[in-house]
Amino acid sequence: MASRESIRTVVGIIGNVISFFLFLSPVPTFIKIWKAKTVMQFRPDPYVVTVLNCAVWVFYGMPFVHPDSLLVITINGIGLVIELIYVSVFFIYADWPKRKRIIIVLIAELILLAIVIFVTLTFLHDTTTRSMLVGILAVIMNILMYASPLTVMRRVISTKSVKYMPFYLSLANFANGCVWFAYAFLKFDPYILVPNGLGALSGAVQLILYATYYKSTNWDDDGKSSEIELPRNPTA
Repeated sequence: MASRESIRTVVGIIGNVISFFLFLSPVPTFIKIWKAKTVMQFRPDPYVVTVLNCAVWVFYGMPFVHPDSLLVITINGIGLVIELIYVSVFFIYADWPKRKRIIIVLIAELILLAIVIFVTLTFLHDTTTRSMLVGILAVIMNILMYASPLTVMRRVISTKSVKYMPFYLSLANFANGCVWFAYAFLKFDPYILVPNGLGALSGAVQLILYATYYKSTNWDDDGKSSEIELPRNPTA
């Protein structure tokens, strides 16, 4: 019979795979930007914020902060690289005001991350307290990122249309939350458990809304869509 640790590893690997494809979900957006040589109406905010989110979770997974979290490091490390590529492409094709904003936000994020690392390694001397500080910060960041899907869900309810809430992205977010929730539950980790429980709940609500408003959606409407940004990080 497989041990709990073995099951947890398998679940974590599945979570890595799902999260990897979630990180790749904005690729069509950046293909549009690359072809048009302009960022059009798209905003850099979700990608710049996700850079910090991934960096914090990578730090959280370090052995000297939270032992036995290699799979948290791997997917967030990959996510960090992918998000930096997105930000770089956006930076290349954006005008100067948007570039300036990206620079300022990235510098602020770097300073915040440096402060967190310094405080954690200098004043906290065991993995329990280090995990608590970094974990709470990561959870707060993940919860704040749910402002985006709330906006999308509000739009679905007001328009009675799911045209701009992609079904497969909602399904993937739901599966992602469930898998990482299970991962955290198998070796109790409240800092991964809480945001992923909320992520699974958010995904479930999106799927319910999709089922509710699918028939009332006018799929022939030619109105321009805005960028849909649902959570794409592996611990949310």
